[in-house]
Amino acid sequence: QLQLVESGGGLVQPGGSLRLSCAASGFTLDTYVIGWFRQAPGKEREGVSCTSRSGGSTNYADSVKGRFTISRDNAKNTVYLQMNSLKPEDTAIYYCAAGGYCSGYKTTARYSYWGQGTQVTVSS
Repeated sequence: QLQLVESGGGLVQPGGSLRLSCAASGFTLDTYVIGWFRQAPGKEREGVSCTSRSGGSTNYADSVKGRFTISRDNAKNTVYLQMNSLKPEDTAIYYCAAGGYCSGYKTTARYSYWGQGTQVTVSS
């Protein structure tokens, strides 16, 4: 069974850091690009970042550029999202998704598989 599982979310103070993980089972992650999305209450799901199959090419939303870093370890079948300098507006459920292309990475329909999400709350 193909599955993506996110982990690493939690409660953090403004200015803090978290590292999210997206682990795949049932398939080889390096055959897909991986995107990270987030969805805050009452808002649409927002594309945050995307990494190519090799990890050599990445994309970031303007709202997280310079603060978040996406990386992947294909040997561990895992993709990471390092989040630094967190702000209250980063509070959301974060999802990873597997797809074919990072171009147009913010479009949810481009992804075939989704995880269940992990909650990130930034609050003092």
